[in-house]
Amino acid sequence: MSGIRHRLRPAVTAFLHRLAPRTLRGRLSLVAVTTAALLMLVLTVAFNAVAEHRLQHQADDELRTRAAAVATTIDTSRRTVRVLETSNDALLDTNVWIYADRRLLEEPPNAGSLTHVADALAERGGRRCVTADVDGPLRLCSQPVPADKSRVLVVTALDLSPYRSSADTLLMGSLALDGVMLACTYALTRLAVGRALRPVRTMTDQATQWSAVASEERFGSTRHPAELARLGTSLDAILDRIRTLLRHERQLTGELSHELRTPLSRIIAELDWWQTRPRSADQTHATHRVIADAAQSMRTICDTLLDDARGGTPTAPGTAVVLPALRRLTELPDVPAHLTVTADGPPVVAGIPPALLERIVSPLLTNACRYAHSKVAVRAHRTPDGVRVEVIDDGPGVPRPFASRLFEPGQRADPGDGHRGAGLGLPLARRLARSAGGEVTYDPEHSPGARFVVSLPAG
Repeated sequence: MSGIRHRLRPAVTAFLHRLAPRTLRGRLSLVAVTTAALLMLVLTVAFNAVAEHRLQHQADDELRTRAAAVATTIDTSRRTVRVLETSNDALLDTNVWIYADRRLLEEPPNAGSLTHVADALAERGGRRCVTADVDGPLRLCSQPVPADKSRVLVVTALDLSPYRSSADTLLMGSLALDGVMLACTYALTRLAVGRALRPVRTMTDQATQWSAVASEERFGSTRHPAELARLGTSLDAILDRIRTLLRHERQLTGELSHELRTPLSRIIAELDWWQTRPRSADQTHATHRVIADAAQSMRTICDTLLDDARGGTPTAPGTAVVLPALRRLTELPDVPAHLTVTADGPPVVAGIPPALLERIVSPLLTNACRYAHSKVAVRAHRTPDGVRVEVIDDGPGVPRPFASRLFEPGQRADPGDGHRGAGLGLPLARRLARSAGGEVTYDPEHSPGARFVVSLPAG
């Protein structure tokens, strides 16, 4: 049996879950109707109990009134109790029993078995009432009559059918009223909850729309009730996080595209050069080596940028000898011959991985080579608080009005200057330097040309 109960319990639970409303409005309406039904049940039972008691009390009062009227026709002044005849004798004798010293003096015609109930009341004596079901519900009450020499008792009976009919009518009426009230409660609750949840549905639709397009709209600008205001604050925080994630995603995509363009161009150029005409084995080997170096460079770029995107710090911290890392940047095919790379004093060591150092300096060096007239210099030296790398060119420099927006993503001083670029290199260099505890700055006092300074922790 216990096994059967264990098998039936999940089935019953699943069935009840299927019966439960799926919407919040339906559940709240069900709770309201259930609560109202319990309250109405209690009130209905109490009301009908009070009404039935009141009807019974009225029946008892009527029986005692009749007994008092019958008592006026009984002569107890003599030794023998006599029942006097009156003009309303037939009416008074209906369902009336008169006893003297427990002896039946008078009974109604065709009383039948009802007389036994009256005899029982007479035997017990006193003022009592009982309910009997003899050919229908009847109420019998005994009433003593004051007498000097004998004990006289009057028992009267009353048909309770009209009172029961009134009680049944009250019960049916109260049940019908309960049904109407429950239907009204359900309808009004659904209407009220629907109107109360309408702003929530609107806010949900707006949040879905705004999150899809990264809108600047927010719920905090609209007045709402306290509960919805808290919901709006939570949704605003979620939308802000979504907007931040989308911005980071676009930034990472743009930076990867910007940094991978150069090695990818090298691969395409080598393949085009190799396919134009037959090549020797040495030339083919050299092409393969260039493609492998470019692919490794792409892998390093992806690892560096993804490490920074994950936590803002390199996942593989280390040190880099600055001069060899800078010279590797000069091996790119687009680097001009007038580039010089120098380091002052003993070997300068930075406290960041070599790949990260290359990614920080590479955009600065690319811009310097792009705009320089005849000279590009990269100098590295120690400082009291770390390592400093300067990238200097003799180009036109940065226009003073544009200097304040130099490190903003997507900004270029002159988009129509004939040079390719998306305005992402300098912001990327500064962000990577800051993630390693350093900084990239522009020296507006340098002239002619431009000077960018990279400050990094020492290794």
